[in-house]
Amino acid sequence: MSTSPEPVTPAAEDSSKVVNPVYEASRKILLAAVGAVSLTQDALDEFVAKLIERGEIAEKDGKRLVKEISEKHKNNIRSAENEAHQHIYDVLRKMNIPTKKDIEELKEKVAELTRKIDDLKKG
Repeated sequence: MSTSPEPVTPAAEDSSKVVNPVYEASRKILLAAVGAVSLTQDALDEFVAKLIERGEIAEKDGKRLVKEISEKHKNNIRSAENEAHQHIYDVLRKMNIPTKKDIEELKEKVAELTRKIDDLKKG
């Protein structure tokens, strides 16, 4: 009787595909790490290369892991940037500081009113 863990199959994928348990554990650990710590591409590549070198995951799984983690990291960055922009916008609104769009709209209204005044003077 062996004490090694049984292969894990992701619920979202075809149940006929068996996933290496080390790959799955590494994937989960790295996905969690991306949320807390910004891994550099070099560090990620090095970590996965060591797993491949030790034979703990296949090379194709390593490439897939690097791609998945990189995409997740990029999405997290985009999401953080969007949140930061929204917070800045909210703070400016609360402070009643006009945005560039507000100023442009006011310039257009002033130009329109100036034209109307000029028309009234001529008329």
